Amino acid sequence: QVQLVESGGRSVQAGGSLRLSCAASGRTFSGRAMGWFRQAPGKEREFVAAISWSGGRADYADSVKGRFTISRDNANNTVYLQMNSLKPEDTAVYYCAVRGSYAYPSVKSADYDYWGQGTQVTVSS
Repeated sequence: QVQLVESGGRSVQAGGSLRLSCAASGRTFSGRAMGWFRQAPGKEREFVAAISWSGGRADYADSVKGRFTISRDNANNTVYLQMNSLKPEDTAVYYCAVRGSYAYPSVKSADYDYWGQGTQVTVSS
């Protein structure tokens, strides 16, 4: 079993920055890709970013390319999402997830086995 705890979400003004963290405990997430997804009120959960086990490959949703950066610290079982130039449309609950037994990222939420409880990000105009 893997437990994931997100942190770093809060309210910011448009144009601001936030860094989300996701700490994993329990079974190691060694060898597994990790991802960030988000869900806004009344909308389906959507892919934001994902990173391979080595950190050598990262994929992003078109809506966040050039503004968000995903990274990971395998020694500390933590994945990060640096969010810059935030927009009101980035407002959502952000979830981190661990992909089951695969080192490469996926944009599909169904490919991820473990999920955190989410952290709220609110961007005001």
